[in-house]
Amino acid sequence: MTYQELWHKLVPKYDPREAQAVVRVLLDGLFDMSLTDIVGGKVTELSAESQQLIEEKLKEIQSGTPVQYVLGFEWFAGRRFAVNPSVLIPRPETAELCSMIVADHDRPFCCLEPPVPLRILDVGTGSGCIAVTLSLDIPNSAVEAWDISGDALLTARDNARRLHASVDFRLRDILDADALPAGGDAAYDVIVSNPPYICCKERPTMADNVVNHEPGLALFVPDDDPLRFYSAIASYALRSLRKGGGLYFEVNALYAGDVAAMLRERGFSSATVRKDQFGMNRFVVATL
Repeated sequence: MTYQELWHKLVPKYDPREAQAVVRVLLDGLFDMSLTDIVGGKVTELSAESQQLIEEKLKEIQSGTPVQYVLGFEWFAGRRFAVNPSVLIPRPETAELCSMIVADHDRPFCCLEPPVPLRILDVGTGSGCIAVTLSLDIPNSAVEAWDISGDALLTARDNARRLHASVDFRLRDILDADALPAGGDAAYDVIVSNPPYICCKERPTMADNVVNHEPGLALFVPDDDPLRFYSAIASYALRSLRKGGGLYFEVNALYAGDVAAMLRERGFSSATVRKDQFGMNRFVVATL
């Protein structure tokens, strides 16, 4: 068994470059094998048992299952998060969103006289990657995280427990305004969300392993209401975010300008579009 033989098994399901990347991730995740190890021929030294294991995992990937679900984890912001089909696989763009919030709000403080914690709400937490990352990277914070999926919350709680993060997870539906807590003025300093934002009409342009395996509940919005979640979150933020507090969204690049305009129209003092590392209009940051 060689590296070349392994990645060729994934063609034409994946193009050659992507197939090679997937196999490298698999070898690293299963056997802690670095690129140097792979180039040096370590794959040929795998035991018969290890070869059988990787063959089984490759069959799952050949069926379309994302390699992250096959392994059961994905790295995010330098930490390993458990993932499964009940949650979206964390993306590097979302880690950028976390870094943005940390840069804007993390401040040094004296442990003998710590200030009031920064109160953060993560709407649609999924795996908990945003909430856990902010809890750990902003030490003086109090983080709350909501999701409509009980299964997702179980995964998020597991990640928080394993990574020693303090997060208050709640089963909430942001679209059910009557069932949401009152909030009140100044309940939160920061509200952040990476909600569903892909229109159903975009399905044909997406990879099969995303459409067929990641949770549609966390991906898609109706074609005639692409800002559904942003509008609902904005409404809640208007009554629960402190004056001068920050609202951070990851957005569909097609609607970034529309999200910013909607927030300004709803009464936010500012709303700006920011690009991700790939040059896409991926974030909207607003101040109340």
